[in-house]
Amino acid sequence: MRKHFFAIAPATVLAASLMLFTDASQAADDGGLATLRGAPVSAQEKSPTGDGLKKAIETAPIDRNFLDQPPLVSHAVDEYPVTRDINKCLDCHSVENYKKEKATRVSKTHFEGADGKTLSSISSRRHFCLQCHVPQIDAKPLVTNTFQRAK
Repeated sequence: MRKHFFAIAPATVLAASLMLFTDASQAADDGGLATLRGAPVSAQEKSPTGDGLKKAIETAPIDRNFLDQPPLVSHAVDEYPVTRDINKCLDCHSVENYKKEKATRVSKTHFEGADGKTLSSISSRRHFCLQCHVPQIDAKPLVTNTFQRAK
């Protein structure tokens, strides 16, 4: 009896948690898609190609909201691949190229290793730029917010 209980319990918990986040009427209309807050999923977001989603704003950088916030990317990033072997961001933002390209220089913090020592090149922990730096878009807030940016 005990073996069966442990095998069934995780499936029961998973089914119950899915019921909390999915409204049955919405699931029928949206093909089972729902946001975590239960808001309807727009037709644009359902598109398998992502057509119609917001495009990056190519403008002056938006101010940061809090101390140590990674700056937002002020241009589209679709044409700048970052793989294990290539980082196209560095074509413009590297220490060698940023002045010529009139781009923001890679922060000194990106040259710090896991042990805290300064490296001669960008740390492998900072190689995938889009983990922290995201393109800025003009999007309406999902929920009301009273957050005040740092002064």
